[in-house]
Amino acid sequence: MSSTTAVRIARRRTLRVAAAALTAAAALSLTACSGSDTAAAKPAGQPGTGVGAEGGGVGSSGTGGADSSAGAQGTDAQGDKAKSGSGNGTSSHTGSGSGSGGTASRAGSGDGAAKSGGKSTFCRTSDLVMEAVNSSPDQKTGDVTVQMTNKGGRTCSAAGFAGVDIKDLDGTSAPVHRGGEQPRITDLKPGDTATFSISYKVDFGGDSLAHPSNLIVTPPNETHSVTLKWPADALKLAGPYDEKIQVHPVGIAN
Repeated sequence: MSSTTAVRIARRRTLRVAAAALTAAAALSLTACSGSDTAAAKPAGQPGTGVGAEGGGVGSSGTGGADSSAGAQGTDAQGDKAKSGSGNGTSSHTGSGSGSGGTASRAGSGDGAAKSGGKSTFCRTSDLVMEAVNSSPDQKTGDVTVQMTNKGGRTCSAAGFAGVDIKDLDGTSAPVHRGGEQPRITDLKPGDTATFSISYKVDFGGDSLAHPSNLIVTPPNETHSVTLKWPADALKLAGPYDEKIQVHPVGIAN
């Protein structure tokens, strides 16, 4: 073999080794890049795994973060429900306070009614026997008194103002205004009688057009009324039906 041929063979071997080395280096580089990409993609593709849980990065800003936010909203919602429940409780409490006399008080005439002295419930209309009588002390003062006797079997309260309308012979009716007195505690035992009066201006000229025929009476804190006859011997009422006619609070009969 000549020296020239030997040199050529040596060069070819050197080139092959260099090419093999380059190929191996390229393969290692691709493997490293592929491994790095896989490692980077794995936590994002699998939220809640070791990397996300420990590092708090992907898990916190990704699905884990959304879960945390949802959890916070859930807590706030529960807090709002608790507040709402508390508000409802307050409303419920207020409602029960009104139930103890609010609605019935307005429907009857118990606005500003005195409270019962003990644990007595308010007298129902059906518990009371009522009658209107002339109570004018003289011929100059118009006054009609309504007597209410407890015919029930329990003590009840008639405290407050009764609702009163005067009905005229022509079929019209007008409400009677309240006086300025303060209601008193009025508890009626079975058989006891309470009274309230209606004061009015007397007609001395005989030219009044007011001709009362009936009283429509609703006991304090009640909604059911009864119709009573206007006393035949009552002094002539001077019209019109206005604030000069007044009803006074209920009290225990003497």
